[in-house]
Amino acid sequence: MVRLSAKKKETPRLRIRKARVGDVPKIRELIRFYADRELMLHRSLNEIYECVRDYWLCEKEGQIVGCAALHVDWEDLAEVRSVAVAEKHQGHSIGPRLLKRCVREAKQLGIGRVFALTYLPAFFEKYGFRQYPKEKLPRKIWSDCIRCHKFPDCDETALVLDV
Repeated sequence: MVRLSAKKKETPRLRIRKARVGDVPKIRELIRFYADRELMLHRSLNEIYECVRDYWLCEKEGQIVGCAALHVDWEDLAEVRSVAVAEKHQGHSIGPRLLKRCVREAKQLGIGRVFALTYLPAFFEKYGFRQYPKEKLPRKIWSDCIRCHKFPDCDETALVLDV
């Protein structure tokens, strides 16, 4: 008797890599989708170009489907920012993979604490971040906030992770 086995459906491979200058328009598109819905802050093209080395990207079948950035603020503090996954690719662990890559990079750089300012604290809490009073974060982080249309009435939640 010959046993036939069902073919496994192959899942397209996800690839995490550092961003390049040519990726900036796609990064902005991902961020803009959520920023327009007030789920994250807008980032200008200029800001993304200036910080392009901060970004990690996720590719699926050669298409950029997610991004996240690790921005170093001080010798012992970095921010995870702009975690965005294309809507049709949500639920495939892309956001968590990008977040973990940022945290791993922070460890490699010798940074002791990572923080996030977010409208979706539950996502970060799933991965060990804990809520933290914004007032206790160094003034350095507020340099971005001055440009925000919600300043000084920020309604984001601050979270930190000791790495």
